Amino acid sequence: MSEEEDIEASKAPLMEHLVELRRRLMWGLLAVFVAFLVCFWFAKPIYNVLLYPYRLAVGTDAPIELIYTAPQEFFFTQVKLAFFGAVFIAFPVLASQIYMFVAPGLYRNERQAFLPFLIATPVLFLLGAALVYFMAMPLAMKFFLSMQQTGDSQVQIHLTARVSEYLSLIMALILGFGICFQLPVLLTLLARSGLITADGLKRYRRHAIFAVFVVAAVLTPPDPISQIALAVPTVLLYELSIYAVRLAEKKHAAAKAAAPTAAASAAGAKPAASPAGKPA
Repeated sequence: MSEEEDIEASKAPLMEHLVELRRRLMWGLLAVFVAFLVCFWFAKPIYNVLLYPYRLAVGTDAPIELIYTAPQEFFFTQVKLAFFGAVFIAFPVLASQIYMFVAPGLYRNERQAFLPFLIATPVLFLLGAALVYFMAMPLAMKFFLSMQQTGDSQVQIHLTARVSEYLSLIMALILGFGICFQLPVLLTLLARSGLITADGLKRYRRHAIFAVFVVAAVLTPPDPISQIALAVPTVLLYELSIYAVRLAEKKHAAAKAAAPTAAASAAGAKPAASPAGKPA
């Protein structure tokens, strides 16, 4: 079956598409809801896991004390944490439902090209989250803790963080790093669409580096440590994206060059038509 016939066979009326979309949305929402219930049940242990960067900053033996200043604050903090964890855990289900909805409208080679990006997206997000967890967040907390004022002859000023503010900080960093780490996926997809080229990325490298530092300043707290921790890996990912785009261009050029040869071979393989009334 040719690619055109494959697409033609998957055509359906608008109502069927809407029914299919509703079904995919229901499965995705169900996955998020189940994951939310599980995460909410284990919200306190999950929160304690997220405190590990704080513990690295103050020292493994030092006690950690956080507070909440409103009766409902810690409850809503757990709800927020459960929803964040639910989306994170249910992402494979959400991504698979999106893929199964759009796949019938794609050519076979487009479906094959789409799958690596579907796998690379959560992997890169996890790498960004791991960088936050083990490096950026401990460095940021050390920077904030260094502003404490101690000593017998001075007014005692200590950091006592609120549970909601600490969660908001680490969630903002994880989301910021995870989104920025999608740069290779985004640029490679744009290259496959013909919107950008590797030479264009090289030509605008300085502008891209400036934009990376601006985005890092917006997505991270107002401290130089976390901004640099986000900007430097993103610049390295930009350089990696140039290499990935170059590979995508070479593959596209090779496929384009092979297409006439394959078409000619297919045409030559067809048997010649027999004259009327004569056996072949």
